[in-house]
Order: sequence, then C-alpha cells, then structure tokens
Amino acid sequence: MDEKTRELRDIFMDVTDEATVTERQEAARGSLTGETRDVESRLREVVADMREAVGFDTGLDDAALVRVVRGFYEGESDAAIAEALDVARTTVFRARMDLHLFRDRDTDAPFDLGRLREGLAAEQSTDELAAELDVSASTVRRYARVVETQDAARRVSNRYRSAFDEVFTESDLSGNLTGDAKRDGLDDALDGMESNVSF
Repeated sequence: MDEKTRELRDIFMDVTDEATVTERQEAARGSLTGETRDVESRLREVVADMREAVGFDTGLDDAALVRVVRGFYEGESDAAIAEALDVARTTVFRARMDLHLFRDRDTDAPFDLGRLREGLAAEQSTDELAAELDVSASTVRRYARVVETQDAARRVSNRYRSAFDEVFTESDLSGNLTGDAKRDGLDDALDGMESNVSF
C-alpha cells in the first residue's frame, strides 16, 4: 500500500468510524447475455412449434430434428448428419426442407428453377418436366421440393429460420462475451505487473 492509499484509508476511517475499508461483493452467477436456457432446449421449442404450426413430412422425432439443425449450423454435410442419426442421406435432406434450412447448393440446379416453378404452377407431371428439362424424375422431385419449401418459408416470413439463427447467434455472442471478459479481466490483473522469474 503506497502513502496516498494509506492517507485515503485513514480519512475514510475517520469519517465513517468503520474498521474496514471494503466489504465482500457477491454477485449472482449467470450468462452475460442473460441467457438461462441451453441451446438444446431452445431448439426443441422451435422444432415443436414448427411441427404444430406447419407439420413435417419426415418421420424423424424432435430429438433427431434438433440434431439435424445442430449439424446444419455446425457445417456438417447431410451425409455426416445421416451417419450420426443412422438414417439415409435423403432423409436428412427431407428433414432440412421440413425445417426450412437451405444450403447454397440446394438451388444449384442443372436447369432454370424458374422454368420448374412455372411447370409446377401449371401442374405438369414429374415425367413431363423431366423430359422437358432433360433430367431424371428424381432430380425434378428433389428441386421441386426445394422450390416448394422456399415458397413455404416465404409464406411464414422465414420466421423459423430466423428463430434458429437467433439461437445460435446468441449462443456465439454469449461465448464470445464470456471469453472476452475473461481475457480483459486477466489483462487488467496483469497490467503493470513485472515478471521476476529467473531460470
């Protein structure tokens, strides 16, 4: 304690008649963002809400669908997610469509998707579209599902995708803030300290 600190302490004690200068500060533990629920439970809520509001074609249960969402946001391929769930890759693709989760390559069709939209609106059959677009019927079905899901997502203003985005954005923010706070606190604690280590 330097001379200035000593003087301030003496003045404080004279004025307040207190024997101690400081008191212990207790703070409740919690996330810096005020987030109390974990990512998993929040994802389950969005999935359950989505199931009730728009329904799912896939037979996967909510736990498996949450795994699909996590895998998607963690950058896993459909094949990797399928392996983790022990299901076919096409099942994961259908689940992603149910969840309104699109990858960039989902719209990378070997034909004009606008023409496919027109054909679907005109109620052309899959075989007719396949012949016209010079692709297989399975390719038409895949991209038709993408187009239909895009339309479904737009009808609900992409709110479910936004809800998923929010869960992961807040999770990342919380982790980053906590990490920054720990680093800043350590930097402050070490600021001005001299290293006196001899080897």
